[in-house]
Amino acid sequence: MQAKDSSSRIQYEFEARPETGETQQIAPGLYWLRMHLPFSLAHINLWLFDEGDSWSIVDTGVATDECKDIWRKTFAETMQGRPMSRVIATHLHPDHIGCAGWLADHFEAPLWMSRDEYLLARILVADTGRATPEEGDRFYTAAGFEPDQLEHYHRMFGLFGRFVSALPESFHRLSDNDLVVIGTYEWQVIIGKGHSPEHVCLYCEKLNMLISGDQLLPTISSNVSVFPTEPEADPLADWMDSLRMLKTRVPEDVLVLPAHGKPFRGAHARLDELIHEHEDSLMKLETFCAKPRRAVDAFPALFKSKINNNNLIMATGESIAHLSYLRKKGRMTVERDENGVDWHTTMPG
Repeated sequence: MQAKDSSSRIQYEFEARPETGETQQIAPGLYWLRMHLPFSLAHINLWLFDEGDSWSIVDTGVATDECKDIWRKTFAETMQGRPMSRVIATHLHPDHIGCAGWLADHFEAPLWMSRDEYLLARILVADTGRATPEEGDRFYTAAGFEPDQLEHYHRMFGLFGRFVSALPESFHRLSDNDLVVIGTYEWQVIIGKGHSPEHVCLYCEKLNMLISGDQLLPTISSNVSVFPTEPEADPLADWMDSLRMLKTRVPEDVLVLPAHGKPFRGAHARLDELIHEHEDSLMKLETFCAKPRRAVDAFPALFKSKINNNNLIMATGESIAHLSYLRKKGRMTVERDENGVDWHTTMPG
């Protein structure tokens, strides 16, 4: 029996889900592995394909001893000692590529991902142990950080590499519209943007399944942020365009296999809901910025949860993304004061 989510008219496909560290078969040759994460978002879904003599996987979990122990158990039990022939990563975030290098090295298996994701991941891993750049301090000062918040940023800088094993020195590139044969089925690569630069989704027409990564989730909206490395980026425009694009590339009744939450149907309804949520946030932000506001002042207009050091960097990045979107649409202005702080004001009319 399917459970229905009344808030977005989606239907969950399975009543049960695997326990942490366990696998569950969801289609012939396709397994769902649920793994714990040491973050506020406490789990990730990974997908294993039985290809006969070997296995392919999509996404990997973070590079912690706990995740590696789960993989060792999975090697022995679900994979029955057969090797991994390829590691596919939807995008660069540590919960998706953390164990990718370790797995690729263990099995001498190639890493498959998009080029922008691979290259940026290599850069971010290389930041580990470095001092924070001046550009980062200027960026967060402009956002309105106080000295203690800047100190928190200094402590967090380079954290990415602590959860990611060394990536392979080469990779197999995935591009939009590529066809990837996994087992006996073809999966089409669909590239989304906004949450990350070149996020890979995989769609199988014959199975009517979409491995969506973080591009489409059933109950939460993925973080869409501006970061110091590209302060003039407009990821929210990319995100909104990608949500609309995805509606044209997959059917409404596709079975979505998300990175977080449970597999569901009702993709178009959920995409519409995500678009509406961001449009609603933008309207609230315009009202809130009738008088000049810093990026950190905008949190109450965008988030229901309390912002603290655990989510400060992500909340700030998302706040700037929304403000930048409005500015680039001509609906907001920004002025930098003598202290290097940006003040955002809604355009009249």
